[in-house]
Amino acid sequence: MAAGQTVTVFGAYGHTGRFVVAELRERGFVPVLAGRDADRLRALAEESGHEAHEASADDPASLDRALAGAAAVINCAGPFASTAAPVIEAALRAGIPYVDVAAEIEANADTFAHFTDRARAEGAVIVPAMAFFGGLGDLLATAAMGDWTTADEAHVAYALSSWHPTAGTRLAGRVSGERRGGARVVHRDGRLQYRHDEPPVLKWTFPDPLGPQTVIGEFTMADVVTLPSHLAVPEVRTYMNADAAQDVRDPDTPAPAAVDEAGRSDQTFVVDVVVRSGGSERRAVATGRDIYAVTAPLAVEAVHRILTGRTRTVGVASAGEIFDAPDFLRALSPHLSVDLSG
Repeated sequence: MAAGQTVTVFGAYGHTGRFVVAELRERGFVPVLAGRDADRLRALAEESGHEAHEASADDPASLDRALAGAAAVINCAGPFASTAAPVIEAALRAGIPYVDVAAEIEANADTFAHFTDRARAEGAVIVPAMAFFGGLGDLLATAAMGDWTTADEAHVAYALSSWHPTAGTRLAGRVSGERRGGARVVHRDGRLQYRHDEPPVLKWTFPDPLGPQTVIGEFTMADVVTLPSHLAVPEVRTYMNADAAQDVRDPDTPAPAAVDEAGRSDQTFVVDVVVRSGGSERRAVATGRDIYAVTAPLAVEAVHRILTGRTRTVGVASAGEIFDAPDFLRALSPHLSVDLSG
C-alpha cells in the first residue's frame, strides 16, 4: 500500500529526520524533503535524489508547496513550540494526516488544546509525540493496561546507557524549559502540576541489559501529556536514570556518533512501564538501541497505519489511543524487543 505514496518530512536533514527519510524509503514510500535551511536541504537532496522544497514555519505558502500532493506529513523540525501549529495548519489545508516526533511537553499540550475540536470536526488525524519519548511509553502503558478501563497510577521509567543529545534536543530542551520557567512537570490528581523543588532520587531495577539504576523521579517527560490524554490514570510518574540525565545536562557531552552503516549510535535503552490498580500490577518493557533511530520506525509505522485505515479514532490522538497498541508494538520487532508478559 505504501508503494508510490509520498510523505513530506519537515526537518528532513536533521538527525532524526534523516532516519525518518531512510525508513520511509525502506518501507516503499517516496519521501519529499522539506525544511528551512536551504543549504542543508540542497545537500540532502543531492545525496538522496529526493524532491526537496525549502519551507519555513512562518511562511504558510511555502508549507503548502511542500505538502502539495503528499499523502501525509511527518514533522521532525524542533523546537515544536514554533513548528507544530503552522505545520498542522498546513496539513489541515492539504487534507492530509499529521504526525510529529515532539518531546516538548508544552508543544504537545498545545496541540491537544488548540486542535482537538477542529480536527475531530474535520475528520482529520493528528498524532503528536510519535517518537521514543511520548509515543513508545504511551503504547507500552496502553498495552499493559489491557482490559483495565482505569488504573490508580502509571510509572514510565527510562534507562539509557548514555545520552548524547543532538543539537535539536538541546534547543528543544531550552525552549521547553523557558516556557515552564524551569519547573518540572508532573501529572497528579488528574492534572498537570509545575514544581520547583528538587526531584526525588531513588533506585529502579530495570530488566537486562541495564539492571539496577539510580533514577531521577519526576523527570519531565512527554508521557505526562500523552498517557492522560486517553487513559483514566490520575497519576503518571516518569523516571530517567541519573547517568543519562547528567549526560543531557552537561554542555560538553558530544552529539551521537554513528557506529554502523545505518547511522545508529551504540546507545542502548530500556523502557520499563508499570501500571497499578488496587493491589494489582501490570508491566510492559521495551529494549533496543539508539533512541533517535528507533523514532523513525515509530513515526513511519504510524503513517502506514493511518493511510491503510488501521486507526481507532480521528482528531488529535496519542499513539495508544489511535492504534492497537500490542499489535503496533509487535510490528516494531525488527527494531526493538518488547515484553508484554508482565
